[in-house]
Amino acid sequence: MSQNHTFEGRTIENKLTYSFSAMRFILFSLFGLFMFFYPLKIGSVSSIPVDHIITFIRNYFPTAAKVYTIAVMIVGAALPFIRKTWNRSKSDIFFSLAKVMGAFIGPMIFFNVGPSFLLDKSVGPFLLSSLAVPVSLVIPIGSVFLAFLTGYGLLEFTGVFMAPVMRALFKTPGRSAIDAIASFVGSYSVGLIITNNIYRRSLYSAREAAIIATGFSTVSATFMLVVAKTLKIMDYWMLFFVVSMIVTFVVTAITARLWPLSAIPDNYFDGTAKKAKEERNGFSLKRAWQAGVMTAMEAPSIGQTIKDNFKEGLNMAFAVIPSIISIGFLGLMTAKYTPIFDIVGYIYYPLFKLFNIPEAMLAAKACAVSLAEMFLPAILVANAGIDPGLVFRFTIAVISISEVLFFSGIIPCIMGTDIPLKIKDLIVIWFERVALSILVTIPIAMLLF
Repeated sequence: MSQNHTFEGRTIENKLTYSFSAMRFILFSLFGLFMFFYPLKIGSVSSIPVDHIITFIRNYFPTAAKVYTIAVMIVGAALPFIRKTWNRSKSDIFFSLAKVMGAFIGPMIFFNVGPSFLLDKSVGPFLLSSLAVPVSLVIPIGSVFLAFLTGYGLLEFTGVFMAPVMRALFKTPGRSAIDAIASFVGSYSVGLIITNNIYRRSLYSAREAAIIATGFSTVSATFMLVVAKTLKIMDYWMLFFVVSMIVTFVVTAITARLWPLSAIPDNYFDGTAKKAKEERNGFSLKRAWQAGVMTAMEAPSIGQTIKDNFKEGLNMAFAVIPSIISIGFLGLMTAKYTPIFDIVGYIYYPLFKLFNIPEAMLAAKACAVSLAEMFLPAILVANAGIDPGLVFRFTIAVISISEVLFFSGIIPCIMGTDIPLKIKDLIVIWFERVALSILVTIPIAMLLF
């Protein structure tokens, strides 16, 4: 007689189906972990398998990679106008125009045509070769392998197992663990889609949704790869990933208790007050396992999942690449020719001096430019012409991730959701996150290196 396996009202009655689903869960998840986290040495280079694939394409097909990236820029700039979404809001108008600007800048750099300040090797060529090309490759290719990491139960397994700590640490429901993991292994856009959907169903309060959106919706592992390579810390990739997660979550636990997040109404989307009590479940490996197996059973074929993920990754590349190069360019020009980021950087300068970090002003300025684009700190440090040391580079890399909020990506995405956050709220939260990230990351980096 077969034994039924049930999780949250879903049941697997057939023993063969259960065994097949369990095998899917284990094998696909292990392969996903291997592709993103196993340090594989090929020749003299040790890196994760996904990065080896990107490096192979860039090394052996450099012109094709650049042509593909330019095509992504042009298509990405045209899509908002084709889809008639360019003027839905002020932020849509701004970013649609930024994409058009990127679609002009990219080809100019590629064909080496334009003003000298654009074609300076530390500006245009650097943005194209070291930022746009690797990101345009890593998003769709990384998305293919993320299918194994996120589509067959590992996400749900971790989410259920982590549920008991979420309320205590972050003042959010257990289900928010899935949002957090979705962002790190998927993307902030995926995390925000999940968060907004759950908020609209009145399963998150406004405050909970705001904490999750500003605290967990950071860039994914695929974006982190580019930061690690730019700052030359790929030898410490796994350490960088783990420390980034820890710092991000520690900072989120603190900001959840600070203004302005603490002042957001704790009401549901439908206007009702938050329920006084919530069902709580303790740590349960059995429930986590059942959630993983059940997801693997209900998941589509691996071919369909890869196809869907690749399509989503390509769409994300269309959305990100044109604006990332234009905003990156504007950020570099602002940093190079105006004192704006120097002025903002003075806010963080004392924190770096407190720990006697060399080149403290460079570090402070790198933190300041993160508001415009999360890649800019890495670009600024890489272009500085000096090596301020591993502790410095590791710290800036982690802060680039843990600060979460930046204008070239997640901030307009948040503004497009139903979550009640204003621009001024997001800027204050960004400031808090950067300051706290500095205070948390530097001691960890000093201890490690």
